[in-house]
Amino acid sequence: MPVPIFLHYLPIWDAIIKYDPQVFIWLGDNIYGDNKRPFKLFGKERTIGPWKNAPRFVPNSRQEMELRFKKAKTNPGYSRLREKTKIIGTWDDHDYGLNDAGKEFSAKISNQELLLDFLEEPQDSPRRKQAGVYASYTFGPLGRQIKVILLDTRYHRDPLSSDGTILGNLQWTWLEKELNGPASAITIIGSSIQVISNLSATTGPLISSESWGRFPKERDRLFKLIADSKRDQVFFISGDVHFGEIARYDCATGYPLYDITSSGLTKSIEEAVPPPFHFIVRFVASLTPTTMRVMNQNCRFSSCTYGQPNFGAIEIDWDATPVTLKLEVKDINGLTVTGVKMSLLELQAGSINNVVTMKTGEYWRHCSPEVTLPWLVRYRLAIVFYSAVAILLLALIVFTYAAVLISRRCLGKCKFD
Repeated sequence: MPVPIFLHYLPIWDAIIKYDPQVFIWLGDNIYGDNKRPFKLFGKERTIGPWKNAPRFVPNSRQEMELRFKKAKTNPGYSRLREKTKIIGTWDDHDYGLNDAGKEFSAKISNQELLLDFLEEPQDSPRRKQAGVYASYTFGPLGRQIKVILLDTRYHRDPLSSDGTILGNLQWTWLEKELNGPASAITIIGSSIQVISNLSATTGPLISSESWGRFPKERDRLFKLIADSKRDQVFFISGDVHFGEIARYDCATGYPLYDITSSGLTKSIEEAVPPPFHFIVRFVASLTPTTMRVMNQNCRFSSCTYGQPNFGAIEIDWDATPVTLKLEVKDINGLTVTGVKMSLLELQAGSINNVVTMKTGEYWRHCSPEVTLPWLVRYRLAIVFYSAVAILLLALIVFTYAAVLISRRCLGKCKFD
């Protein structure tokens, strides 16, 4: 039977509609088009462990993908949003068709058509003829124009362990042209996976996640392309990770590059445990070191991450002097859980000094990627986890040994009596 992707009623749509956005941007995983098999350590099909012989995720048929896109599109809350808001978007792995898939995925051509139908892309759109769903849009009058560049991080992506390409040659050429094109007051680059945050560098080997940080050469190329274009007021928006956060990188363009991650509308990381144990997820988040995350008084939790359903919000006050920009992550009630507010002047080259000279072993906040952290800091989460497991095992051994001794003494006493 088809797996329902969206519930009949989702309160987060009410919050989004109340926020009244002029543009709504899908950043991927717009549906879950693949199927997830249960964890199986033993049996005929083993999806985890050293004897794994079957994939955890399997793709669906075109018919099932089409059904799931239709179910998402006709959700009552989303239907109300479609009536009043311009909607654009890209995809990530699950609406691409398979978890963590890249250029090797055979159904990408067929699924591209389904995604573009979901987004109501015109039949004569270039996106229906090109290899991949990347696109750009410009909104607003002259002097207040906002350019939105949506990347495709799936269609041309090499395997995760390759440090190869994410975008592919054609998309890189296109992106260079877009960044060197007509100026805009603000440029938003949408990536389905995180650009600046590199959570996978600090959660391994416990948890593996995708990000541009898994392709360091590609990320450096992206930063250099932005810097070489001399384009100011650029920032990223991203999704994928099932929690919200804001990251910042100061050592690429001469001004801070922000990455606002909002994920997801229906699935969140705290759903992995019952509500009484949500504090454990938050505690784990606080153990995850980061040199890139924005930490300020606007965060609901001390880790400045938010692991419940959320959406991102971008608000520009054109009438302010100077013009101000507000970047936020909001909960299902529309309340801010983390955010930053700044002048557009702060996103211009020269607003910070990005010429940094660091000695070996040094790391600077908002300048050193997580992969450069000392290993004791970088793998703090894994160290705490394995230490806790070791202590529990030791306690179990001691308890078992004590129980055996007590049993022997009891048996000996009983026989003596």
